Amino acid sequence: MRANHNVEVQMMSAVSGEPILRRVKQEAEPPPHFSPPEQQPRQMPLMQACDLDLEPKEEFKYCVSPGTGSLVGNTSPDQQHCSSTTAAAASGARDDDAPRRVCLVCGDVASGFHYGVASCEACKAFFKRTIQGNIEYTCPAANECEINKRRRKACQACRFRKCLRTGMLREGVRLDRVRGGRQKYRRTADPPAPNQPRPQLDDIKVLEALISYEPEMLSCAASPTVVADPAARTLALLAVLYDRELVGVIGWAKQIPGFTELTLNDQMRLLQSTWAEMLSLMLAYRSMSGGGALRLRFATDLTLDEQQARDIGALDLFQQIAGVVRRLERASAQREECYLLKALALANSEARIDEHAALRRFRDTILAALNDAVSALRPCDANGALQQLLLVLPALRLADVAVRRFWTGVHRDRRAPMNKLFVEMLEACLR
Repeated sequence: MRANHNVEVQMMSAVSGEPILRRVKQEAEPPPHFSPPEQQPRQMPLMQACDLDLEPKEEFKYCVSPGTGSLVGNTSPDQQHCSSTTAAAASGARDDDAPRRVCLVCGDVASGFHYGVASCEACKAFFKRTIQGNIEYTCPAANECEINKRRRKACQACRFRKCLRTGMLREGVRLDRVRGGRQKYRRTADPPAPNQPRPQLDDIKVLEALISYEPEMLSCAASPTVVADPAARTLALLAVLYDRELVGVIGWAKQIPGFTELTLNDQMRLLQSTWAEMLSLMLAYRSMSGGGALRLRFATDLTLDEQQARDIGALDLFQQIAGVVRRLERASAQREECYLLKALALANSEARIDEHAALRRFRDTILAALNDAVSALRPCDANGALQQLLLVLPALRLADVAVRRFWTGVHRDRRAPMNKLFVEMLEACLR
């Protein structure tokens, strides 16, 4: 009986081709002794062997890898068709505790500093497309649309306006559409090309005109005798100074080479949208002290410290212009560089212009003059100095907002008399 049983097992193993079954059968077979036929477990050992060998392993699931399209095993169903970011999060890689910058335009997570400010990839690409394509947008509402992560695509005009308001620089966008187009500034000195002398200040025609026609710093007129309150008297003096400086900056702009090539409407739009930036820049330059408590020098005989500014309700204005002062001091800005930055602020307006080609030529001329002036004044680190100077422009945008907000409140509350030109320039705000 035993012989027949062994033959039967060997035949089954040969037919099935599964040597594992033969091994399991031999191990599970009881020691040789006589057993009644009805008690011999003929089939049970085979069944037990199959159960042991075919015991289900850990369930193996698949998802599609986003990079190669190949199958990746041992994932949960929630990870199927997942991105690399989601897969990293599911595998336990958490960066919740890592500090994150916020996009100043829409509030999304910023991927870095683009064109001067912290911004996300979406707003970076939007700003680049707009500048490279010279696109003009129109707001269907009142130019006050809310721009956030969910609604950033709702109004392109307000989104672009917010990009500029937060300080994104038009000059940072390359117009040749070369990929990977960040402008890279090197801090090492660039040796002059062979047979090409460094530019000299006397050869920069734009700078020569700016120096010749820069208005002198004003002096206060006689203090209003009918005003008894010191804060109201200071406000009245400041209102007169701003009005006189507006007259001076309009005459100054007309002397810049290329400005009068614009249409008259375009000239007025540029002045209406940038007068506060230009006046704030020159106020900050006059207030540079190199140390000590800051005092804003509005005129030869009128300065204000922080407490005096707080007394007249101009604390925000003081703080924003103080930020411009710090930027200028950090860049060690010189007189010629400030004059060219002032002209660049005029040419860098976001106002709606009729002749974009003429404005582009005007702006490029000023940028070239600024680059030549910095190279002449700082031959050892021209690129680094130019970078620091351009970072003044975002601070000017913040000062512009503070100046307009302050004087709008003064005019609305009738806290000081304001001349007609000052009021017209204030009400013609295009931002």
